[in-house]
Amino acid sequence: MKILYLDCISGISGDMTLGALCDLGVNPELIEQELKKLSLKDEYILKWNKVVKKGISATKFDVEIVNNNPNEERHHHHHHRHYSDIKHMIEGSSLNDHVKQISLGIFENIGKAEAKIHNIELEKVHFHEVGAVDSIVDIVGIAIGIDSLQVNKIFSSSVPVGNGRIKIDHGIYPVPAPATLELLKNVPIKSTDIKGELTTPTGAGILATIVDEFSCFPSMEVTSIGYGAGSKDFEHHPNVLRAIVGNCHNK
Repeated sequence: MKILYLDCISGISGDMTLGALCDLGVNPELIEQELKKLSLKDEYILKWNKVVKKGISATKFDVEIVNNNPNEERHHHHHHRHYSDIKHMIEGSSLNDHVKQISLGIFENIGKAEAKIHNIELEKVHFHEVGAVDSIVDIVGIAIGIDSLQVNKIFSSSVPVGNGRIKIDHGIYPVPAPATLELLKNVPIKSTDIKGELTTPTGAGILATIVDEFSCFPSMEVTSIGYGAGSKDFEHHPNVLRAIVGNCHNK
């Protein structure tokens, strides 16, 4: 049985996951071509760069939004979309059914968490981080990558979430953010002294949707390894997500 193991050394986010998948062998050109099937009117450029995090070579994935209007200031949260808009976009695309299933599952789980936190209906959830073009690209890109790997089962380690406070649209919030914590129900959280957000709502949504089992390193014959880099740098550990593909004969 072919398996994927997500080793959340330093938490997890959308860009770290897509970077790790491409680092272990998913073709970036496949991601770019398949993403064109979405009816995203926004122009963007996908970037994969090799970086070194505390001695570990990793792939840093970024989405650069192209602003064709020099008189319009670029805001990160300018391109908001509701859950219903994103669902319609994915369902109406020519992506294959498995990619649609994974993408819609992640968005639905995040949407349900946000709906519960804000006490509103799912269809009326107004996404912030996840409504931005870069997060749509992250989530659908991850679905494309997982589909291309053709794994039978996905495992994950326990996940560190960080500590302290972060500033979001609604104000100063504790770490993990309310939506992140809601998504991490029944997911083993690992204690850490690191200040700041290690696991984002998108990262938590990925884990809540695609992982079949949380465990220590599973018995497997490793065939490929990838490291996806986060944006931050930490003093004592590499800010990377490790993705491992291999064959497991015991499960």
